Amino acid sequence: MYFLSGWPKRLLCPLESLEQPLHIQTDPQRAFFAVLFPSQLSIWYCRPSVLIVTYKELSKAASQFGPYKQTEWRPDSTMIAVSTANGYILFFEIPSGRDKYLYEPVYPKGSPHLKGTPHYKEEQCAPLLNLEVKKVLDLQASITSLQSMLEDLLVATADGFLHLIPWDGMTNGRKAINLCTVPFSLDLQSSRGSLLGFEDVYIRDMEYCATLDGFAVVFNDGRVGFITPMSSRFTAEQLHGVWAQDVVDGTCVAVNNKYRLMAFGCANGSVQVYTIDTTTGAMQFSHKLELTPKQYPDIWNKTGPVKLIRWSPDSCVVMVTWECGGLSLWSVFGAQLICTLGGDFAYRSDGAKKDPLKISSMTWGSEGYHLWVIDGNSSNMKPERNANNEGKQFGILQFQFIKSALTVNPCMSNQEQVLLQGEDRLYLNCGDAAQTQSPRNPSAHSEHNHSRERGPFSDSSLDSQGLSTLLGHRHWHVVQIHSTYLESNWPIRFSAIDKLGQNVAVVGKFGFAHYSLLTKKWKLFGNITQEQTMMVTGGLAWWNDFIVLACYNLNDHQEELRIYLRTSNLDNAFAHITKVQANTLLLSVFRDIVILFRADCSICLYSIERRSEGLNPTASIQILQEVSMSRYIPHPFLVVSVTLTSVRTETGITLKMPQQACEAESIMLNLAGQLIMLQRDRSGPQIRDKDNNPNQRKHLPFCAPVVLAQSVENVWTTCRINKQKRHLLEALWLSCGGAGMKVWLPLFPRDHRKPHSFLSRRIMLPFHINIYPLAVLFEDALVLGAVNDTVLYDCLYTQTSAREHLEVLFPFSIVERTSQIYLHHILRQLLVRNLGEQALLLAHSCATLPYFPHVLELMLHEVLEEEATSREPIPDPLLPTVAKFITEFPLFLQTVVHCARKTEYALWNYLFAAVGNPKDLFEECLMAQDLDTAASYLIILQNMEVPAVSRQHATLLFNTALEQGKWDLCRHMIRFLKAIGSGETETPPATPTTQEPSSSGGFEFFRHRSISLSQSAENLHNKFNLTKTLSMPSGPSGKRWSKDSDCAENMYIDMMLWRHARRLLEEIKLKDLGCFAAQLGFELIGWLCKERARAARVEDFVCALKKLHKDFLWPFPVIPASSINSPFRNGKYKTAVGEQLLKSQSGDTFVNMEMDTGVSNTPRSRSWLGTISSSQREIDTVSSHGPHMQDAFLSPLLSKVFLIGDECSIGSATDLTETSSMVDGDWTMVDENFSSLSLTQSELEQLSLELASKGPHKSQVQLRYLLHIFMEAGCLDWCVVIGLILRESSVINQVFSIMQSSDIDGEICQNIKTGLDAVDKWASTDCPGYKPFLSIIKPQIQKLNEIVEEQVQPEAFQPVNPSKIPEQANPRAEESRTSSSHGTNPQSDAGSSNASRHEEDKAKTEDEDSFQEGSYDCVVS
Repeated sequence: MYFLSGWPKRLLCPLESLEQPLHIQTDPQRAFFAVLFPSQLSIWYCRPSVLIVTYKELSKAASQFGPYKQTEWRPDSTMIAVSTANGYILFFEIPSGRDKYLYEPVYPKGSPHLKGTPHYKEEQCAPLLNLEVKKVLDLQASITSLQSMLEDLLVATADGFLHLIPWDGMTNGRKAINLCTVPFSLDLQSSRGSLLGFEDVYIRDMEYCATLDGFAVVFNDGRVGFITPMSSRFTAEQLHGVWAQDVVDGTCVAVNNKYRLMAFGCANGSVQVYTIDTTTGAMQFSHKLELTPKQYPDIWNKTGPVKLIRWSPDSCVVMVTWECGGLSLWSVFGAQLICTLGGDFAYRSDGAKKDPLKISSMTWGSEGYHLWVIDGNSSNMKPERNANNEGKQFGILQFQFIKSALTVNPCMSNQEQVLLQGEDRLYLNCGDAAQTQSPRNPSAHSEHNHSRERGPFSDSSLDSQGLSTLLGHRHWHVVQIHSTYLESNWPIRFSAIDKLGQNVAVVGKFGFAHYSLLTKKWKLFGNITQEQTMMVTGGLAWWNDFIVLACYNLNDHQEELRIYLRTSNLDNAFAHITKVQANTLLLSVFRDIVILFRADCSICLYSIERRSEGLNPTASIQILQEVSMSRYIPHPFLVVSVTLTSVRTETGITLKMPQQACEAESIMLNLAGQLIMLQRDRSGPQIRDKDNNPNQRKHLPFCAPVVLAQSVENVWTTCRINKQKRHLLEALWLSCGGAGMKVWLPLFPRDHRKPHSFLSRRIMLPFHINIYPLAVLFEDALVLGAVNDTVLYDCLYTQTSAREHLEVLFPFSIVERTSQIYLHHILRQLLVRNLGEQALLLAHSCATLPYFPHVLELMLHEVLEEEATSREPIPDPLLPTVAKFITEFPLFLQTVVHCARKTEYALWNYLFAAVGNPKDLFEECLMAQDLDTAASYLIILQNMEVPAVSRQHATLLFNTALEQGKWDLCRHMIRFLKAIGSGETETPPATPTTQEPSSSGGFEFFRHRSISLSQSAENLHNKFNLTKTLSMPSGPSGKRWSKDSDCAENMYIDMMLWRHARRLLEEIKLKDLGCFAAQLGFELIGWLCKERARAARVEDFVCALKKLHKDFLWPFPVIPASSINSPFRNGKYKTAVGEQLLKSQSGDTFVNMEMDTGVSNTPRSRSWLGTISSSQREIDTVSSHGPHMQDAFLSPLLSKVFLIGDECSIGSATDLTETSSMVDGDWTMVDENFSSLSLTQSELEQLSLELASKGPHKSQVQLRYLLHIFMEAGCLDWCVVIGLILRESSVINQVFSIMQSSDIDGEICQNIKTGLDAVDKWASTDCPGYKPFLSIIKPQIQKLNEIVEEQVQPEAFQPVNPSKIPEQANPRAEESRTSSSHGTNPQSDAGSSNASRHEEDKAKTEDEDSFQEGSYDCVVS
């Protein structure tokens, strides 16, 4: 509501004075303030803060009167009374020097400021005043309190008398009343109260309350009471006092006229707030203001007695200070806003404690923008003059505040924006709506950017749902008020913002001005006389494009209701003006109705409609209805707000009739904190009369008022309709200060059933929130607010000058936007009241909100914390009900586990007793395929169950994660299982938060590998001698294969991995296999060596071929229409791309190469060649295969191709979509001469056809990588299948040359031969596109037949030993592993030498080979 801003300022005194100020008080108009010294009285002007006049007492008179003590202004600011220590009262008259001014503003030449404007001198110049002592009164007793009434000054003296002194006569009509003769009782109904009965009782402090017509008093013995005159005559016989029973340590008092509250400060540091019961006249306790040990553990009981209490000018907040120092600010019903006894106010940046600011006197400035404070700490320091003889800063500080527009213009409560007004600027929370609506503007950094792009605002459909995104950051959109308007109309009294948050209007002393956030321009009155003759009295509101305001016309002395169009010039010629009978105090707009509350306690309803006549549209107004409220309202000033709403309570409400919700059904009136509702009276026959004029409904009379709630500060309601969220939109939201918030919620029968007769139509639910509410977003179930924050700058100043700088003594105060969810509070309150059906209706209507899961979690967490930590047994626990409620939503499992993980372990048993066994919940997660949530439950199980249970569930989850390709989760599970095995169960795995891409959705790079981004395509284009290194992928779990590899736990994990790999291979899921190996660091080559004759054997070549085509999105070959040979194949253009590439490489070359690929980051280079980085050594074998191979060498990208994922792609290589062909410019790196050769049309067609028959680039990279892996492992049948798919005869040649050169098992050769025959047969019948390629490799197939025949003859006479097959495979495997050992696992245990690694591998291999094949399928329970 009120917020501190910036640093306080210290006043500079121009006069030399050795005295310290001891009292400060503004005049009733708050244009001047008086500063009292022991022997001086100074009058200062408020804006700017300049000294006007000082009266200094002569030393002789000073010794007679004694030091000055207190001041009190006359209500018209023409006199000031000063009390002295020796019982004298000095009356000073303040005659104004007519048209004489002490200070005038000086403007530069050519500035637009005109001195000829009306009221120019009064507004912008500080007047010349004099101080003359008019009268001195001796009361012959020390004076304890001064209080001004309308015509009289009331003085309390220490001898127990109350003196009534008229301001005019001063001696004539003086009365003195002895307090002992005033009767006191507990209420006014007692026939006669008891007298005070003590001789030495006197009034220590008192204050007059105009709306209660009496005095709140504090006696010297600590008792407090209220004295009221029983009639208009003020005599001892007519006075009667009432006690406040519970207060015995009162120290001071302040009254709030608007809310009829009396705040009594107590010696224990608290403030007790009382009101008067209107029926009995007794003092009724309202609430208490006190620091809590929870918020202020160090100081809450060490503040000392309350010293001063001061209500703000608008009566919305109260400032309290204590004897020990410090300031605290509270809302009218006790919500704490600021306290300087904690945080940065109390501690330096180095942690040292500061002395709290001690205050001896304070007073509020105009409109509450300033608080003037006399610094009691400075009373021991004497002011000195500095070397330049300038004025010295002395102990008066000025604190600056910004406040919510709701404090003065409560019609703002229909809006969903937060608007704060400062002395010269406005703070809006809608400043960044442009960013939220338009993703094109990335610059959301500065406040200027927020206001720069506001195009989307032109869409008038922006309602609450659009505003919900305005919560992203804490910055305000700050609008500086136009200086021309501010100079002549300071201070700003009202401000309002329109529904869309595009326009703001402000009202100062005279006239008004408005600003558009779209155009960034202010509109002021063109005719300054029109501005200066209009004074807004009842606030202002926006209605579409019009500004509606109630004002007083100073020329015609007439109250008026005016409507100005925003788009036209600001001039009375364009305004619609209606005369009003009485002074308007409040104004509000509901749909097309304007509601006025007037000083005669009547409410007027006007209808407003738009007329499009001429160029500019106008609005016309006509009166609808007048309602007199004088019977119910004792004083018009007590009405805080008045608004029309669509809220109603009678039985007509059902879910079928939402259209009635838009009618103006009731008037809500906040009368001094009491919320009163007047509903339309529908008991008459006119409702059923269908032929009535539709306007007739608006003329229905209102029923008698009903009190809905007490202690209400603000009310929010909306006139929008949303059938999905009727609970929230038809509710009434109340802010009740320290008691939190309340919502008056409608209850709807479900499924259009007849409502229960015993079920009320609405229910009032209280709930607490941690922020001060300033706006309610109805559909979004959010409360918006603001909060003070502080920043310390004391480290910027040296210690020597620390005492001087306010920047060291005080932190810099800023205001931040904040918001809070309230839905969980309401759901909980409904469940407490057994209204679960209503709670479900409400929850389902909000289930689409992005933070709805958080709402359920908060509700569960709060109930759990309260009930599980309760010391008393809870007779009717709510947790089972909440748990049952949450099961109605699909997020149940996540909600429970998130709540558990944010709660301490000690409460878990209580939680799971209500929600169910965590083992069952874990299994539910697995059934629902929600593996991430299951992983969270695993951590719960690990803490609550024995390790065997954790292992069992972890194994289940691990297997499921492997099947689904959740690699990140798999890595966590490996770590988790190892931790269980090694007893490190205290390190649970981190629950993965993001969804891992499944194997079909791509792959991702290792996080532990450095990837070279240094080579761009341009560099590569000129660098043809490319070499490559080969490395095996080794992920974060690479350590697994090192020193503790013989551990049983690792064996257990390995067997699960082997089983999964075998399944993938048997199902011919090569793509998934590559992904699995790359992501989990699985040693594919070593495993394939062992499985060469088992799982890694191709049973059906045709089936494998078809499956690979499908998996890698590789097109089946087609026979070209023309018979022209391909330019790649006729030998004319020998490049690296053709079949020559792999023909040139022997198998050993492949084995010896180490491949370490970099990433090309160029945007258009799609070349997989461009992604190969050059490495340490060149391949010598390349140069021996003909001159054309010396320029360029194209090699496959052999590493990390299965690690491409959504997070990081393989440079530009993966930018190709899966379905795109190789035509996309993939051959960027070919022979230099190639680009200069001209191709004929037919050759180009042939080339494009050949390119089109290739699959996606990523698939090609992956296939070549797999080809390399299988070649390394000696799985030649798979090499043949991949060679067939790639249609590269060089691959087939290489396989056959290996088969000829080395001792290859005859069964493999036989298998390949049978497979190729089957492919040939299939190609003849189903896929003729393969025939040309098969004919190319026909000579090799014939050679193969010869090899097979040779091998079959000697072996035909030997018995077959099945166990020999893996042993025969071993030497080859070992040879292959030895030759590429460095690349197999570069990130394995660095300490172990290669030799020992090989022995270890060999031993392991032999060990595993001794198992029978069936033993691999171990069942893990």
